[in-house]
Amino acid sequence: MGYRWVVLLIGALAQGTNAAVFLGLSAISPQLRDHFSLTLPQVGLLLGAVNLGTMIALVPWGFFADKRGERLAMTVGGVGAAACLLAVALGNAWIAGLALLGAGLFGASVNAASGRAVMSWFRSGGRGLAMGVRQTATPLGAALTAAFLPGIAITSGVPAAFVALASVTALVALAVALLVREPPGATRGGSDHGLVLKDPKLLRLSLASGLLVVPQFTATALLVAMLSDHRGMTVTAAAIVFGIAQAVGGAGRLVVGVWSDRVRSRIGPLKIVAVATAVGFVLVAVLDQAPLPVLLAVLVPTTALAVCWNGLAVTEAGELAPDGRSATAIAMQNSANYLSAAVTPFIAGWVAVSVSWPAAMLLAALAAVVARFLLHPWRSLRANSPQNSRSVS
Repeated sequence: MGYRWVVLLIGALAQGTNAAVFLGLSAISPQLRDHFSLTLPQVGLLLGAVNLGTMIALVPWGFFADKRGERLAMTVGGVGAAACLLAVALGNAWIAGLALLGAGLFGASVNAASGRAVMSWFRSGGRGLAMGVRQTATPLGAALTAAFLPGIAITSGVPAAFVALASVTALVALAVALLVREPPGATRGGSDHGLVLKDPKLLRLSLASGLLVVPQFTATALLVAMLSDHRGMTVTAAAIVFGIAQAVGGAGRLVVGVWSDRVRSRIGPLKIVAVATAVGFVLVAVLDQAPLPVLLAVLVPTTALAVCWNGLAVTEAGELAPDGRSATAIAMQNSANYLSAAVTPFIAGWVAVSVSWPAAMLLAALAAVVARFLLHPWRSLRANSPQNSRSVS
């Protein structure tokens, strides 16, 4: 097996572990609400703290990874995130919020640095699949968290759940330190990161990505609460549905990654997924009071669609970047995602309880429609450039 697959495996593990925090915590939102005595919108704010911290730190971590390498970035970030997760287990709601903010600040290292590692080791013709594997780790990590974390929180308490997350995060940071290295002749970034951040295509891609996060996090943050509080399912059953939807979305990331390699475009498939996501959320709104099996038959694939697109946008961002600047470009694209992820749970939760659940679904659909228009017209891929043809085995 080529060493590049080892890098991909470790990068995917790091990405999945990070997702266990910024996505998987939604699976224990009822336990968080009870443990910290919060309302649903307040739980949204607590969960959003991780994403806010990630959004703030992404670009600085991108600079750092381009200049110092992904191994150091992910190791330092992983150790710091583990320490912050341990702090959550010890505090009240305010301490938990600050600690989750810190977990996001440190965990942001994974998003930029692991993407840079994959971009460095895989050529353009296989990069969609490789980035799809990396991105699949995000919903897979959330799905595994949904399978195990509620049981830990219910039987042993919320603090024990955070100790478990901290332990896994520390182990993955150790694996990064021991196993990850850069390819021979890798280009290190200089001081001209501002040119990357001002790229008009990258800015438009980032804005469209941020809008597509609205349906993703509307479904991710509210699915368990919607099915348990609004439609009467047990929390355990709702968490299982959440896990299934995340797993299907993860498989979808592989599918769209291979699709983008074959059509030699990331944006074409991304446009189609945006439209399908909008249609799905409109159907979920219409079927809000339909029999539960009917609602689930639409809600699960719609959630999967809302999850599956990320790898396309991340790969496009990396391929837009000059040689040696992919971490900065990916960090820029991800910053919009995490800004949206930080506010969406609160806004969607407020709309759901103050207006209606269908209104929250329609808001998600509108965001996907606007994202689709931002991506037109657009052509990619710069397949013949040196950045996109490099490959290391």
